[in-house]
Amino acid sequence: MDGGLSCMLREIRVGPPVITLNQGSTLMVTTDAGEIAPDGELGFFAQDTRLISSYRFSIQDKPWLLATSAAVSYYGARYYFVSPRIATSGGLLPERQLELRLERTVGGGVHEDFDITNYSNQEVSFRFALAIESDFADIFEVKGHNITPRGHVDTIWDANDGKLVSTYRNQDFERGVICRLQRMQSRPHFGNGRIVFDITLPPGGTWHTCNYITPVIGRIEQQPAYEFHQAVSGKTELDRLQERWKESTTKLTTTSRDVQRAFDQAVYDMGALRLYEHDLSDRVWMPAAGVPWFFTMFGRDSLIASLQNMFVSCPLSNGTLTRLAAFQAAERDDWRDAQPGKVLHEIRVGELAHFKLVPHVPYYGTADATILYLILLSEAFHWIGDEGLLHEHRDTALRCLKWIDRYGDLDGDGFQEYKTFSEQGYHNLGWKDASDALVYPDGSQVDQPIATCELQGYVYDAKVRMAEVFEVLGESLTAQQLLADADRLKRDFNQVFWMEDEGFYAFALDPKKELVRSIASNPGHLLWSGIVDTHEKAERVVKRVLETDMFSGWGIRTLSKRNPVYNPHSYQLGSVWPHDNAIIAAGAKRYGLWQEANKIARAIFDACAAFHSYRLPELFSGHDREPSSFPVQYIGANIPQAWAAGSIFMLLQSVLGISANASENTLIVQPTLPDWLADVAVADLQVGQHTVSLRFTGAGESSSYEVLTNNGNVRIDAKLSSAV
Repeated sequence: MDGGLSCMLREIRVGPPVITLNQGSTLMVTTDAGEIAPDGELGFFAQDTRLISSYRFSIQDKPWLLATSAAVSYYGARYYFVSPRIATSGGLLPERQLELRLERTVGGGVHEDFDITNYSNQEVSFRFALAIESDFADIFEVKGHNITPRGHVDTIWDANDGKLVSTYRNQDFERGVICRLQRMQSRPHFGNGRIVFDITLPPGGTWHTCNYITPVIGRIEQQPAYEFHQAVSGKTELDRLQERWKESTTKLTTTSRDVQRAFDQAVYDMGALRLYEHDLSDRVWMPAAGVPWFFTMFGRDSLIASLQNMFVSCPLSNGTLTRLAAFQAAERDDWRDAQPGKVLHEIRVGELAHFKLVPHVPYYGTADATILYLILLSEAFHWIGDEGLLHEHRDTALRCLKWIDRYGDLDGDGFQEYKTFSEQGYHNLGWKDASDALVYPDGSQVDQPIATCELQGYVYDAKVRMAEVFEVLGESLTAQQLLADADRLKRDFNQVFWMEDEGFYAFALDPKKELVRSIASNPGHLLWSGIVDTHEKAERVVKRVLETDMFSGWGIRTLSKRNPVYNPHSYQLGSVWPHDNAIIAAGAKRYGLWQEANKIARAIFDACAAFHSYRLPELFSGHDREPSSFPVQYIGANIPQAWAAGSIFMLLQSVLGISANASENTLIVQPTLPDWLADVAVADLQVGQHTVSLRFTGAGESSSYEVLTNNGNVRIDAKLSSAV
């Protein structure tokens, strides 16, 4: 990035004081000192259960002093400690005479290497202890800070094998965790909740032990995938899958250091967030929503992340479409907010789900996932070009369309409304799903049923796209009906939702079918969907979201600062969400408003440069950007998060104006490079069965491209059709 501010940002790194390691459904969230403090959100989790709730290590009953720590991969970390001033049998030992090095890897279970070195000039005898506790709390209760004890925990120390076994049972629900010490240079004993080693080291001497932490799910042990000192150089099957992911993606190079690092980190994080489905294929993946709270199949998030990944890895859509289709609801179940044809919101496998104390088995409380499924199916066909994909998911798509017309439109007025039927259902079922997210201009809450504006746009887009799909399938009558439905919706929507005095669309319709006139980011999604019926309206919408009450300088806020309940630290009442901004930028570019799209992209990339490892969080605060300021962390945000990482791809795709029509072996480009991104090269860009490499240079409407490689004679079309 150019300019003094971006240079300053390179010296600032924003992020929570935790280290999160994950691989698959196993994750460990600790302090930056590698420990798990009790009574918080930290822990070692597997299959939606916290297996370790407190974890500390000490020397002579005192905490080690952290020197430095860092995650060296998404699954591995290193920590360096020095000893405090301690009393030993040989007298007082000054601080910093002993070093503890901890290497930790997560995969299947956890493997830890503890290495202690004596840098003093005397023999030192001391006690090293690991204190481990397990509460076996459900992940929902951990996140909500509301843990209810239910079953019973038994802990056994096996001195012969050097292992600590904790087992939880509540009727037929069982979980356990085994901490097994191996390669020990001194044998431990157990007492008072601690594993204790008595160690004597000569000057320059070293001591080592390995700790294998093994989850027990039901009665099946999940063995750690990594062994001795493999925090970086592990060569397991999981590592090979990650390497295969990187090799399969589009490569991007640019002289912009910030953009390059943001892109590389996003590719890496997306690989770490893939749900690997062994029962399908080692190449059929889908993205989980985020770490630590949402590493699961998550309808809306998985669908949007797959859409964002299209120009980086279009095959990612295959796994998402296939897995979500397998869970499409077949009957009405109000407890789970399920209706025939509906796509799931979220699935869980912890204790609360097991005993159906929560409806996530799976839960279907989402108003947009069913619609987004159709949009992803269409976009996947555009990039992959395989008609077999359409035949495979035809029936799923028809069921989605029936749900939209019957259950999505609760009162038959032609607009989508949502309402929960579950006792534990969510109040808001759109992407802004916080219970307080939908407000009137006076800050009061909107009651159900609610018809948010973006749902109408999504349905319009889905029906236009499905008309094309059914034409390809040879079902012209269905296609004609879908186009007629879309045209009617576009006309009615613009008549009802447009607020001429505001130059903006209403946030929603309330239960009385009156406009919710609050200024929020949702209308920006209408540009992405193409439902905005005039270019003049599109310009006014973009102009409005870029006014100072909405645009923080780090991105577009979810809610105007002028609303009485605006709070920059809230979840969706004034915070900034990267994926929200990326969708709005894509919509602006669709209507030819490339300068505005580039302005949004610049804000998000500048924010990205301030976060640790160039890793965008799920959201951050809505504070104004000022000289010498930086984006403020939202406490509890998922990092990494799939649609935050995918925002990087979506923003770059908008800047480059890339789309595909693989069935006609065509790639469409319309680059409008900003001055802070003067050159970009993309390699191995997949269009159907072929790949293309391009280099983009220039600025604005004078941007140009050159073809570097084209292994399938893909036609490059530099035209972009109008959205109006």
